[in-house]
Amino acid sequence: MHPAFSVIFFTTASGAGYGLLAWLGIFVALGMLPADRWFGLVGLGLALALITVGLLSSTFHLGHPERAWRAFSQWRSSWLSREGVAAVATYLPAGLFGIGWVFFEQANGLLGLLSAVGAAVTVYCTGMIYASLKPVRQWHNKSVVPVYLGFAAMTGVVWLTALAGLFGFGNPLFAWLSLAALAITAAIKLGYWRSIDNDRGGSTAATATGLPGPVRLLDPPHTEENYLMREMGYRVARKHAEKLRRIALAVGFAAPAVLLLLSLLLEGRAAGGIALVAALAATGGALVERWLFFAEAKHAVTLYYGAQSA
Repeated sequence: MHPAFSVIFFTTASGAGYGLLAWLGIFVALGMLPADRWFGLVGLGLALALITVGLLSSTFHLGHPERAWRAFSQWRSSWLSREGVAAVATYLPAGLFGIGWVFFEQANGLLGLLSAVGAAVTVYCTGMIYASLKPVRQWHNKSVVPVYLGFAAMTGVVWLTALAGLFGFGNPLFAWLSLAALAITAAIKLGYWRSIDNDRGGSTAATATGLPGPVRLLDPPHTEENYLMREMGYRVARKHAEKLRRIALAVGFAAPAVLLLLSLLLEGRAAGGIALVAALAATGGALVERWLFFAEAKHAVTLYYGAQSA
């Protein structure tokens, strides 16, 4: 599939924002974060900014962005519509949570938990948008939703670790939780890559047409490139994909893990500064991973344009 930057940015930014919002809500409910208005302003402000900018960027991939509101009406059958409904619904508890924290220095645990639930549901719906698409073998995979949830939780908790350290509210538990999230998400992603590499049950021209034996294309259906070929027929060389996978692992997982371990040896804002670099690295690695997620996907429609398998 064509890796459109608007969708890559949307899923990465909103995932990190929802992850940060969820962890803020959970740790406030557990009494592990102070009701400091400036920390609440920066923490929730960053989370909601990432969510909002990400959601707005997703509309740039639409042919008619002004009609995006119509997607909300299909919530009974469309995961895209459910995602939109969940995203808008999450703003209510998150907004009240932020108002109480920033203006009255009263961080309400119940509103924090409701915000966390809304964030998790929204990310789950985002993952299901892709996991529900049977024509794309690489997306119709049981690991896709865990990958989306994992990256949201991972990037969110690393950003929380950085912000808490910079504001003087650092807790070694945050760094250890970040390390655990990095390890679990890396394991899930490696399992996903192994799954799509070893899956030989994809469609072929023969299975797509229902014809017996080998089927080959005599003439292309179009004389020049069209929308389907641009959006659904993107190809990334295997050696380039392997190189980008290594970059995603090194930048998104290995580097943040080393930096977080280093931050545990430091104290105060110095530890927060190291954790901030780890958060930036984790987010950069997530961008590379998300680009690959789209670039490596093959839609079954490409079989009608000469592809041997999908």
